[in-house]
Amino acid sequence: MKRFDPRIVLGLLLIMGGGLALAQSLGYLENATKLFWGGAFLVAGLAFLSLLFGGHWWSAFPGFILVALGGTILLPEALENLGGAFFLGGVALAFWYVYASDRSERWWAIIPGGVMTALALLVLASSYFDEYSGAIVLGGIGLTFFIVYVTDAAERWWAIIPGGVLVTLAGMTIAAERFAAFETAGFFFFGLAITFLLVAVLARMQWAYWPALVLGIMGFLGIASLLEFANYLWAAALIFGGVILLFRYFTRRA
Repeated sequence: MKRFDPRIVLGLLLIMGGGLALAQSLGYLENATKLFWGGAFLVAGLAFLSLLFGGHWWSAFPGFILVALGGTILLPEALENLGGAFFLGGVALAFWYVYASDRSERWWAIIPGGVMTALALLVLASSYFDEYSGAIVLGGIGLTFFIVYVTDAAERWWAIIPGGVLVTLAGMTIAAERFAAFETAGFFFFGLAITFLLVAVLARMQWAYWPALVLGIMGFLGIASLLEFANYLWAAALIFGGVILLFRYFTRRA
C-alpha cells in the first residue's frame, strides 16, 4: 500500500481556505474563518481516520478528536450549548474504538472511554436535567468499572469496588436532596455493604462478607431512622454491643 502523503491534506486545506476567502470577499459567504477552521479540522481528522484501514490504531485519537473539534466549531448557533458534549463524545469514541480494536490487550481504554462518555452526558444533563447531573456523571463512571469487571470477571474482580462506591455516591447525590444527613449516611453504608457483598458472591472472596455485614448493619440503622422505632433499634444495638464486649472480657479472664 502506498504511504499516505500529508501534502495531499495540506493542498486540500489551502484550496479550501482560498475558496472560502474568495467567497467572503465577493459577499457570497459570512463567517469564512469559522468555516475554514471547522473544515480544516474535519479534513485533518478524516485523514488520520483513513490510517485506521492500515492497522494504525493510534490514529483513532487524533482522528476522532479533530473530527469532533471541527464538528463543534461548525455547529449552528441553536446547538452551541451542546458543543462540549459533542467534543467529549468524540474523545470518548476514540477510546471506545481503541478498545474494540483489541479487547484483550487494550481493555484499559474502557476506563477513559467511560469517563469521557459520562462527562459528555454531564454536559447534556446540565442543560436539561441539572438536578441529576452529579448522579449521572458518578453513576456513569461507576458503570464503566462494572464494564471492566464484565470483560474479565476472574482477573478484574477489583473493579466491582470502585464501581459500587461510585454508583453509591451517585445515589447519595439524590438522597441528600430528600433525606437528612443521618439517613443519607445510612444509604451510603448500605450501598457499600452491597458492594462488598457482590465481591463476596461474584468474586468468591470470603473476607468480603465481614465488611458487608458491618456496613449493612450500619446502613440498616441509618435507614431505619426514618421509622418510628428507630430509637429503640439504636438502644438495642448499643446494649447488645456492650453486652458482647463485657461477655468477651469476663470469659477471657475466666
